[in-house]
Amino acid sequence: MKHLQTAIHEIETASELQKIINENENVMVCCGRMGPMCIPVYDIMDELSEERPNVKFYSMAFDSPEAAVIRNAPECRGFMGLPFTMFYKNGKVAQATSSILNNQQITSILDQKFGA
Repeated sequence: MKHLQTAIHEIETASELQKIINENENVMVCCGRMGPMCIPVYDIMDELSEERPNVKFYSMAFDSPEAAVIRNAPECRGFMGLPFTMFYKNGKVAQATSSILNNQQITSILDQKFGA
């Protein structure tokens, strides 16, 4: 399986994803590829991981069969652009977005869904 080359920890299985969202209150997962819409999001997440210790940041390879849990999530129905980004609060999807996000968009969602 081809791995993403990002600075953030990559989730490899659906069961690992489930364990992470069950064990952490606030989780952001960027499910994508190493493409121009995805790489900026991984970079922002890496920067934010220093500033936001209350949030766990992860990546997941969009083309992995294990990522079907995100690709096929009801919250992602109708999504077109990569990456699919999921925000989990207490084990549940708090927000889902598709396509590129900038720092301001991400921090706004983190503030709204997870508190400052």
